[in-house]
Amino acid sequence: MTIRQLPDTLVNQIAAGEVIERPASVVKELVENAIDAGATRVDIDLEDGGVRLIRIRDDGGGIPPEELPLAIQRHATSKIASLDDLEAVATLGFRGEALPSIASVSRFSIASRQGRDGRGTVLLVEGGRVGEVAPKQLPPGTTVEVRDLFFNVPARRKFLRAERTELGHIEEWLRQLALARPDVELRVTHNGKPLRRYKGGESGTLFSADRLGETLGEEFLVNALQVDHETPVSTESGSTMRLRGWIARPAYSRASADQQYLYVNGRAVRDRSVAHAVKQAYADVLFHGRQPAYVLFLDVDPRRVDVNVHPAKHEVRFRDSRAIHEFVYRTLSAALAETRAGAVAGIDPATGELVSPMPASMPSSMPSSTVSSAYGGQPAMRPDVSAWNRPMPQTGLGLRVDEARVAYGALYGASTAPQQAVRPLPEAVEGEVPPLGYAIAQLHGIYILSETVDGLIVVDMHAAHERIGYEKLKSAHDSIGLRMQPLLVPQTIAVSEREAETAEREAETLAALGFEVTRSGPQALALRGVPALLADGEIEALFRDVIADLVEHGASRRVAGARDELLATMACHSAVRANRRLSLPEMNALLREMEATERSGQCNHGRPTWAKFTLGEIDRWFLRGR
Repeated sequence: MTIRQLPDTLVNQIAAGEVIERPASVVKELVENAIDAGATRVDIDLEDGGVRLIRIRDDGGGIPPEELPLAIQRHATSKIASLDDLEAVATLGFRGEALPSIASVSRFSIASRQGRDGRGTVLLVEGGRVGEVAPKQLPPGTTVEVRDLFFNVPARRKFLRAERTELGHIEEWLRQLALARPDVELRVTHNGKPLRRYKGGESGTLFSADRLGETLGEEFLVNALQVDHETPVSTESGSTMRLRGWIARPAYSRASADQQYLYVNGRAVRDRSVAHAVKQAYADVLFHGRQPAYVLFLDVDPRRVDVNVHPAKHEVRFRDSRAIHEFVYRTLSAALAETRAGAVAGIDPATGELVSPMPASMPSSMPSSTVSSAYGGQPAMRPDVSAWNRPMPQTGLGLRVDEARVAYGALYGASTAPQQAVRPLPEAVEGEVPPLGYAIAQLHGIYILSETVDGLIVVDMHAAHERIGYEKLKSAHDSIGLRMQPLLVPQTIAVSEREAETAEREAETLAALGFEVTRSGPQALALRGVPALLADGEIEALFRDVIADLVEHGASRRVAGARDELLATMACHSAVRANRRLSLPEMNALLREMEATERSGQCNHGRPTWAKFTLGEIDRWFLRGR
């Protein structure tokens, strides 16, 4: 077969197959160009879900008349001039493929005017055939019209979906952009009718309450936890990485991953390593099968991330993905650890202010003596809770009860040991009411009812005590560390050559996880030691999962996850059961423990441990004030 040079039109159409998937792809490329040009307002006019018409108008810097034909040439761009520019690119677009690709599969026109020019110019392109530049009156900025998308590529056009579906993809991408750029006003019309408007002008306010509410709704706002953490990457270069944004409290979970937004240096991307880190951070607090919601902005040195790995720039490649994974995991884990019961966080939709978990002050009309009388005249201090503890049954997971007690000391002390040592808890300050208030009753032996300054708290006592015990077990085990148990006979495990190389390279990492392993062949490993706590479980399957994680993500929490699963089962068995009658001092002690325990807003299985009903809500139940 003869080798021949492809015609430019066909080359552009092939490129369009990579860059232009549907109308939303066109909107993405054109709006990103507008923002790169310094636009503060972008108007998006659509017809038939963008198939019949996409018109993008901006107030950016514009294009000189002599450069207009060059703008629709392949790999022509003002954003990079050298490899150094490419490695440090900070603009949304840079490849120079979008305009020629779009013009090759549509009836295309581009009109532009720079502010200093008296008039603008326009250039028409139909199916890749370029016309002549002509003068045109228009305001400063650029207007791009894309009509009849894929009119000359019927095989591509038949794969487009219904109008509502294509419009939905456009709206979702605009939502992604709106979250990242609250300084840019976005106005959208569809079939001649206003569809959506995102107000702009919020320069420097990345986490705008208004913009978050517009895009994700007020329910996300009131459940949002702010994240902002920065850490050095290299002492030599002085570079850092920073994670900012919002994550939703575990109680606000989703059935799908429809509210998960990740931005790397301002660019919306999908990254499996970061998604995996987020999932692991939520593993301890999220109900089974539910998805977390978040808006996260990861800022790293542009030279440490490759944005040129996907034609549509949906994906990136990090130079050190392991460090990124660990940084994201630890940052979010620390934030989620503060989801203590009674803590209120998020943005007040009415004021736009961040709500902090501060204790409510006692109203002046309520004498301080009421505090003690509310629970039988006992002083506001931590009562003895040893009566909650019960002998722990066999866990069924390979760890004997006596071993657990030796390993974790008095955490699971029997009821015959009322004098066991406990860490002191914050005592109530006179004139203030703790976040979870003071217990007033127990309902059906299951729920604790507690009175606060502004309403009623209901606590699931088993779920709450389960989380408290679980966190104590984890803390105790973390202080002990993972003990390795040698195997009498080394176990040979067949693996791929890549997995064998990873195990050999990561021997120290595996040792820290409790595994002693050596390479015994090109595709074989000899397992000589395993984590003692998990020795009676499915250790080979666990080891294979650990290796798979190290290959894909450069890190693994499989051992910690298996350990936590075991400790969670132990905590569940030992938690106070339903129909167990507690005294008011015992109930108040549980409330104080919840306020001091990390992640106490959810039990070990992700179920909520408490709920609050304000006086306003209760008044509405009975139509008071109407």
